[in-house]
Amino acid sequence: MKNPDMVEETMGKCWSATKDQFDNLEKHTQWGIEFVEKYTKFVKERSEIETSYAKQIRNLSKKYQPKKNSREDEESKYSFCRAFLTTLNELNDYAGQHEVIAENLTSQIITELSRYLQDIKTERKMHFHDGRKAQQHIESSWKQLEACKRRFERDCKEADRAQQYFEKMDADINVTKADVEKARQQAQMRHQMASDSKGDYSSYLQKFNQEQNDHYYTIIPNIFQKLQDMEEKRIERIGVCMKTFADVDRQVLPIVGKCLDGMTKAAECIEPKDDSKQVVESYKSGFEPPGEVEFEDYGQAMKRTASDTSLTNSKEGKEKPVSKTKGKLWPFIKNKNKGSGPEDFSHLPPEQRRKKLQGKIDDLNKDIQKDMDQRDALTKMKDVYVKNPQMGDPASVDPRLLEIGQNIEKLQLEVQKFEGWLAEVEERMPSKSDTQRRSGIFETQNNTTVSNNCAQDRESPDGSYTEEPNSETQVKVNTHPVPTSSTPEFDDEFDDEETLPTIGTCKALYPFEGHNEGTISVAEGELLYVIEEDKGDGWTRVRRNGEEEGYVPTSYVEVFLETNAKGAMTYI
Repeated sequence: MKNPDMVEETMGKCWSATKDQFDNLEKHTQWGIEFVEKYTKFVKERSEIETSYAKQIRNLSKKYQPKKNSREDEESKYSFCRAFLTTLNELNDYAGQHEVIAENLTSQIITELSRYLQDIKTERKMHFHDGRKAQQHIESSWKQLEACKRRFERDCKEADRAQQYFEKMDADINVTKADVEKARQQAQMRHQMASDSKGDYSSYLQKFNQEQNDHYYTIIPNIFQKLQDMEEKRIERIGVCMKTFADVDRQVLPIVGKCLDGMTKAAECIEPKDDSKQVVESYKSGFEPPGEVEFEDYGQAMKRTASDTSLTNSKEGKEKPVSKTKGKLWPFIKNKNKGSGPEDFSHLPPEQRRKKLQGKIDDLNKDIQKDMDQRDALTKMKDVYVKNPQMGDPASVDPRLLEIGQNIEKLQLEVQKFEGWLAEVEERMPSKSDTQRRSGIFETQNNTTVSNNCAQDRESPDGSYTEEPNSETQVKVNTHPVPTSSTPEFDDEFDDEETLPTIGTCKALYPFEGHNEGTISVAEGELLYVIEEDKGDGWTRVRRNGEEEGYVPTSYVEVFLETNAKGAMTYI
């Protein structure tokens, strides 16, 4: 039989070792969770860097986009300007891919790890709770076993003392028979109590041994195995996230490569000779080269007899060469009428005057078309009011229709006036057919845009990449030829920017502060007018109450465009 003290000492060592193992595992698993949190923070900071970088790239591209004025049309006819515009558009798409990286890092790693951290913390807490509960249960069972053993020991000792007392009383002849019988009954009772305590102790000992066996061979190993599985899953999840971290970058490489290829092709499409021909075509005056300067013989005048006729002829001869000399030196005379001039541009050389008049006619025709579009829209609105009186009063549209009709008539008269001046200039210009032939060749070449050759069939897997801005640029060049106006002397003759027509409405899905220059603040649920669609840079131009205008993020609003709106196609 084993020494009870040695058994108790062994049990204490086992419990202490088990407790130490739980403490070690608790520290290690806590460190593993902290590592997952640290890696999640690392990916989050990387995502913020990508978002910030994409924002800076977009702002850079937007900053150098040409403004909507006559200078933009002037620059778009040069191949290097078109190449730079394509580069800006490709750079904008390049920034979009970095936004895709940030979004994928957030959705595929940060969100998943955050959810996993909550699950693993709950699982870890449950396993250690089960372990402590099992440890407390076996310790409690051991204490109950010790109590049973001590009670059995005490009852045995009491039974021995009662038996000895009975034997002593039975041997004493002076003791009465009643006292002996009483001592005998007391001894029997003590023996019965000792027997009961022995049974209880034996039963509980058997139960404790079974529980101890289950504790060390089943319950604790199972808990340790669950903790091991949890740790292996945590390590595996970290490995998957690290692989995803690299794959997120790899997925956008094809699109990034196409963006860079677009920039390269745009650079290769630059034509120095064609651009130089454009300069010649833009700034040629239409004057014929001056003839040779004639020799003026003043010696013959001295030999003549003085008379009124000779004096008159001499004055006429002197005045004519002077005026002729002024005409011959036109390429080197600095224009003193820079800035404002006559309405018919008569102060310009013939070719420059023709271009100015043609540009003016084109602008007037655009205004006429715009008013006609407004008139058509108002007419349709009036028809709707006639059919549905509850929507509005048809008579309320008539004043605006009358005003637009008068404006159209006024603009048509202006067009006729400028067309008359243009016909007059073209009649006086030399080599008109040859000039038109050369202009036609150049215009055909100019209508081929760089963007048409440099970015085709490109689509991002998540739909974030598009070539619509480039295609819109092509439409504008083909339908509205670039005006060839404005020499350096007349660069300051610009028209004021016209108010853009409304092409639809939009509803703000989220609030936007609009702190940057050119943006407008909106409140959630606010209704605004759309005056310019998203050109691919992520911004939509809107108007509030017919006065305040600005840009808002396209993703912040829900746009409803008018299907028949002429302004629904925006141009870069």
